Amino acid sequence: MFRVQAPLPERYTNAGPDDLAARIGAAKAALGSRLFILGHHYQRDEVMRWADARGDSFGLSRKAADNSGADYIVFCGVHFMAESADILTADHQQIVLPDLNAGCSMADMADLDAVEEAWESLDEVVDVERLVPITYMNSSAALKAFVGRHGGAVCTSSNARAVITWALERGEKLLFFPDQHLGRNTAYQLGFGADDMRVWDPKRDFGGLEERDAKEATFLLWKGHCSVHQRFGVQHVEAARAEHPGVQVIVHPECAHEVVELADQVGSTDYIIKAVDAAPAGSTLAIGTEIHLVQRLAAEHPDKTVFSLDPLICPCSTMFRIDAAHLCWVLENLVDGNVVNRITVDPDTAEWARVALQRMLDIT
Repeated sequence: MFRVQAPLPERYTNAGPDDLAARIGAAKAALGSRLFILGHHYQRDEVMRWADARGDSFGLSRKAADNSGADYIVFCGVHFMAESADILTADHQQIVLPDLNAGCSMADMADLDAVEEAWESLDEVVDVERLVPITYMNSSAALKAFVGRHGGAVCTSSNARAVITWALERGEKLLFFPDQHLGRNTAYQLGFGADDMRVWDPKRDFGGLEERDAKEATFLLWKGHCSVHQRFGVQHVEAARAEHPGVQVIVHPECAHEVVELADQVGSTDYIIKAVDAAPAGSTLAIGTEIHLVQRLAAEHPDKTVFSLDPLICPCSTMFRIDAAHLCWVLENLVDGNVVNRITVDPDTAEWARVALQRMLDIT
């Protein structure tokens, strides 16, 4: 998805961390209860320190919806998260994303045109009335609306098993997007095998498949992935175990299946946080998820050894775009009465996206 964030004025780009912190604090105090800042777990510490609520993408959107008194919701996350917040919050609330370039590479791997083209192609081969589309939360509002219109639902990494079970009670096949790994890991968890799955590559004719593949497969998994979680490999698990005997390996289900199979625990971001919290003092834990969260967990648990499964892992490049300078810029504009970087979803898309989200909530 193409987005353009205008360069910030020099009074932000040249400001030091102490100056920015003082100005953010002053702007936040001036806005008072009219402002609600959301911080996703993967954000930088310089941003997270100002968050009124921390959490994962959907959890934060629901918190925003519950805080109807706030006029301005500043979402320190990525574009699809801000869209979800706009879908769920009241009309008087305005959603602001500090940097418009903060997207999600996984979410951008499946766009509405490509999904509609896949659906039309499959309609020529299988009964799409028995094909249920499921989109991961990490997707655009347009794709959430698509699954709403076509009888599907949204899922998160924590409830994917329940949503997929629900879908298979209503249809014979699933088109799961945009993350192939979450779909594959959940299918295996439900007892399906590799023969039940095919990967749909939107860059190839008919997804790179034969007609018989579409007819035989139960799961058509979109060829998408998380740029961070796909970095973790079997070699990282083996190295962690060799260097730290007795280590507990905990990974996110967006990791490749061979990594998930070797891990001691697998779960969503919130699951990982709770697992580290619950581990006894003296535990050694290798975590397969975004580095800012891992470092924060290590700092918050000095009685445990917490480290990234991949010592060379880079941060989520899109989450990393939001910094103190961008947060300061949007807040000072709000103080001056200017709403910059507002994220809005058109009414029709929002209506059908809410249908898909409500189905998920009804299921889980």
